[in-house]
This record gives sequence, structure tokens and C-alpha cells, in this order.
Amino acid sequence: MDFQAGILQDGSPMESLEKQLICPICLEMFSKPVVILPCQHNLCRKCANDVFQAANPYWQSRGSLISGGRFRCPSCRHEVLLDRHGVYGLQRNLLVENIIDIYKQECSSRPLKKGEHPMCKEHEDERINIYCVTCEVPTCSMCKVFGAHKDCEVAPLETIFQGQKTELNNCISMLVAGNDRIQTIISQLEDSCQSTEENSEAAKRELCTRFDALAALLEEKKSELLQRISQEQGDKTAFIQSLICQYKEQLEKSSRLVETAIQAAEETGGAAFLM
Repeated sequence: MDFQAGILQDGSPMESLEKQLICPICLEMFSKPVVILPCQHNLCRKCANDVFQAANPYWQSRGSLISGGRFRCPSCRHEVLLDRHGVYGLQRNLLVENIIDIYKQECSSRPLKKGEHPMCKEHEDERINIYCVTCEVPTCSMCKVFGAHKDCEVAPLETIFQGQKTELNNCISMLVAGNDRIQTIISQLEDSCQSTEENSEAAKRELCTRFDALAALLEEKKSELLQRISQEQGDKTAFIQSLICQYKEQLEKSSRLVETAIQAAEETGGAAFLM
């Protein structure tokens, strides 16, 4: 935490210091012990334990058989991994605890200035010190005795303050735990999306490989069949050509025989014809 930078930017060093000592969970000044997260942000141990328990409902105690857990820093959302000791395994920030002690001592030694405590609008000299349960507004003792809240039910301001503060802290812890669960779901969905994309790409590559192998096999079979057809074509053509040659020779012989027969038929002499 950069205390010096905050002090220089604010006109009141003590007010600036107080802003640096506020827990992001309970929105109050850190209560001892203060634990420091791996991301260097600080939490009250009780607040850190509340957030951890909400994010890990099955983790019971330091003697639990479950080994460790995780939650996210409420300031930067950095994921904090814990061992079987839970938040008790986190290191205490003794520097912040010492600064808180010095701050409280300084505040206790300062006189209370007028205006630091809310004053009643109806009775300007009366401090607001009670809470009207009926009207659900803070008020002063004079308003209860003589004013608008004389017939109302009232309660000590500190009691109502602590009750509502506890309720608010519980709500904050629930919201932080809910955000952790949502972030976990988002991370799981993103992992599922990435896995789906990777599996789809792998399936596409495998499908292309199989179809390429099938295409190569078909091409090889095609070449083999074409070669076989060409071979059979050549064999049949050669056989037919040999038959044609044989028939041509037979035709030529037959033609010569016909010519000889015609010449013999033209012979008029019997002896010559018979010879």
C-alpha cells in the first residue's frame, strides 16, 4: 500500500491514511490480525475467512481432510490459492497493524471537533444518539422526549449500527462469494468452449486425413481398372485384327478361285474345259 502517495494527494494526512486502512470487505478499518494476500492487498483475517468459507463451503477447519481451497481477492480479483491451513496459512501484515495502532493512538489524543458528529436538525445542540425503530431514522434524545418521535419505539444507535453493519458485511461476503462462483462458471465455460474448438479442429483434421486416404485409394483403383481395360482392349483388338487378316487372305484366295472358275466357264472346247 502506498501511504505516502495518498498523504500527498489529500489535504488531511490522517484522513488520507484512514482511507488506506479500510478493509474492502467490511468497509471498516482493518481489525487484527491483518493478513496480506499474494497480490499484496490486505484483509482482516475474519473477512478473509468469511470470503474463503463462502467460496469453499465444504472446507470446515484446519483439521479438515480437504486440502486447501481458493478464492478471489475482492480488490483485484486475483485468485488466491490456500493450503490445508486456509486463511491461517496467510502471512500477517505486522506493518499495517502497527500503523493502525499508531493511527488509533493519534485519533484518541485529538479533541473531538464540532461537526464531526451528526447533530439534530430540530435541536441544533443535540447529537444524534438514538435510532427510531418505528420511523427507521436516527434521531436525538430531545426528539424522543418532546419531539416528533415521542410515541415511537427507539433503540440505541450503536446497537442498530452494529446490527446493520453486520448484515451489510454478510451481504458483501455473499456477493463476493457469488462473484467467485460466477467467475468459476465463466472460467469453466471458457474452458469448455476452448475444448470444443480444439476437439472440432482435431475431428476436421482426422476427417480430411481419412478422406484423403480414401481418395488416394480410389485413384489407385481407378488407375488399375483403366490399365486393365486398356490391356483387354489391346488383346481383343489384336485378336480381331488377326481374324481380319485371315479372312482377307481367304477372300483373296477365293477371289482368285472365282476368276479361275470364270475363265474355265468361258472355255468352249470340251477337251480344253475338262483339262
